[in-house]
Amino acid sequence: MGSRGEYGCSVDELRTLMEYRGTEAREKLDAEYDGVEGLCRRLKTDPNNGLPQDKDELDRRRAVFGANEIPPHPPKSFLQLVWEALQDVTLIILLVSAVVSLALSFYRPPDDGLGAGSDDSEHEAGWIEGVAILISVVVVVLVTALNDYTKERQFRGLQAKIETEHKFAVIRGGNQIQIVVNELVVGDIAQIKYGDLLPADGVLVQSNDLKIDESSLTGESDQIRKSPELDPMLLSGTHVMEGSGKMVVTAVGVNSQTGIIMTLLGAAKDVVEEERKAAKREERRARRKSKASGDAVAGAGVEDGTAQALLTDHVKATGLAEGSNGDLSNEAIKDEVENKKERSVLQAKLTRSFVAGCTVLILVTRFCISRYMIEEKAFSVADFQHFINFLIIGVTVLVVAVPEGLPLAVTLSLAYSVKKMMLDNNLVRHLDACETMGNATSICSDKTGTLTTNRMTVVQSYINEIHYKETPKFESLNKETRDLLINLISINSSYASQVVPAKNPGEQLTQLGNKTECGLLGFVLALGQSYQAIRDKYPEEKIFKVYTFNSVRKSMSTVIELKDGNLLVGYRVFSKGASEIILKKCRWFLAKDGVPKKFSQKDFDRLVSNVIEPMASDGLRTICLAYKDYLIRSDDVQENQIRATKEIDWDNEDAIVNDLTAIAIVGIQDPVRPGLLFI
Repeated sequence: MGSRGEYGCSVDELRTLMEYRGTEAREKLDAEYDGVEGLCRRLKTDPNNGLPQDKDELDRRRAVFGANEIPPHPPKSFLQLVWEALQDVTLIILLVSAVVSLALSFYRPPDDGLGAGSDDSEHEAGWIEGVAILISVVVVVLVTALNDYTKERQFRGLQAKIETEHKFAVIRGGNQIQIVVNELVVGDIAQIKYGDLLPADGVLVQSNDLKIDESSLTGESDQIRKSPELDPMLLSGTHVMEGSGKMVVTAVGVNSQTGIIMTLLGAAKDVVEEERKAAKREERRARRKSKASGDAVAGAGVEDGTAQALLTDHVKATGLAEGSNGDLSNEAIKDEVENKKERSVLQAKLTRSFVAGCTVLILVTRFCISRYMIEEKAFSVADFQHFINFLIIGVTVLVVAVPEGLPLAVTLSLAYSVKKMMLDNNLVRHLDACETMGNATSICSDKTGTLTTNRMTVVQSYINEIHYKETPKFESLNKETRDLLINLISINSSYASQVVPAKNPGEQLTQLGNKTECGLLGFVLALGQSYQAIRDKYPEEKIFKVYTFNSVRKSMSTVIELKDGNLLVGYRVFSKGASEIILKKCRWFLAKDGVPKKFSQKDFDRLVSNVIEPMASDGLRTICLAYKDYLIRSDDVQENQIRATKEIDWDNEDAIVNDLTAIAIVGIQDPVRPGLLFI
């Protein structure tokens, strides 16, 4: 693992590299790897074309740098689940009572003359009660353990299925493809975009206004701006909040930052478990010493480390959190909370029965006062017979107070409910969760992708003052308008968003990436045009500036250079976003024949009432597409274009994305999932 081998850098070196942050990371890259390009050369990958589509090469990289998988904890065996089910206090009480009942059923106290003429048939059948209790306990334990075992296997299968469905965009052999995150290897060129959860560590190759939320690793809530020049390090488990870019993967699986943390957490869990076992061993050893040596040794034992284990158990049992040892109190509270989580409300209530103990105590006390104080008789061996009878009465009361049939009925009913919910694709891992779900009064659900199919399609459009209720003919559109429309949709979207044609007739197109952008790209294909040809003409690395989409902007804008041959003549700003936001920034609208027309407040109100609101009433998302031109070397400047007489401040987004010319408004449909009920 530590040798460099054929790739020029080892796993340990890459792990050390990913520990650097900010400008320090940039300096480390430049000093030891000759920048990002040098790192790519060492890893034998191309920043533009990625790794080759060679299975042997990919397998070799997995063997050297590891696979992008974190091994899960081994599942509990069936016997372990049976043992856990037996830890329930109610079942323990029932087991003890069953054993005592069985033992006493074979014991018959001597007749003292008070029970003359009593029927012996009831005593002869006394063993049935104990056996019935044992059978019910066995059934409850087996049903609970079998259900947990089955649900654990189903959950792991579902988790594996989800992992296979989680895909990420990479470039291999010069083509952008979607692969399962587990198939990522060191050296892959991965495309990242707004909303992604990074599956591996990497170094940024190219970025557009990229911001990352690293709170899952660092705890800092502020978004971190990333760029190849300032802070190129991207960490697994972090979220892309804004922008897009490309990174070269440098660490995967257990060698990534998330993998390292998960490994440490697993090791820490094992250490804690060993410490608990050691504390219990010390406790038992201390108790044996106290029994053998008397109170003096027991008192001395409190002074050494074993007292902490004894005190811990006492705190757990009493639920007290106050004390001189704050860490011990916190641990006790944590264990108490975990125990409460593991028990259901009904089971917690059933464990609070002390009627049997009180009954036995009262009977023994009454007998002692009556026999030894009032009658003043001496103690004899025959008195044990009375104490055994009192114990039998206590067991009888215990069995009545804690009905053995109730846990069985609850377990069977919950198991039946879980099985019925499985038929509705609702997986419940633990039976106790049914009680929690039964108390739910409101359910908050996401709409997109949950209640809808998340397959965006442009079904209406407003172009050149004509409202189309279906896809218009490309030839019927004005030439300047349609060229602007096709270029805007193709360029002003994430290049990771793609629409893959159906492999077989009758199948739907496959949408990869942002679904709204895929809906717009599908509109380009429906017009009979190719967005990929335009992207090839304007590759991502040649885009001048990108104002990426976020929840505050609710829009995305892209700036490209306008050239006459190799001569720069100006810039064009493409912008798309929520119609009510983009239209407020428009001063012009392409009217009939593609002629720019001034866009007033009256025109805005008319457009809202005649176009946007009818589309919205049909359940459509309305997106406005607009553009703006800056000319620096042309005397022929139209009224909707701007002559750049001085250097443009591209950081002033409000000024850049303003005074736009609206091209079109489109209505995007996201169909509701079949089977949903409308209320």
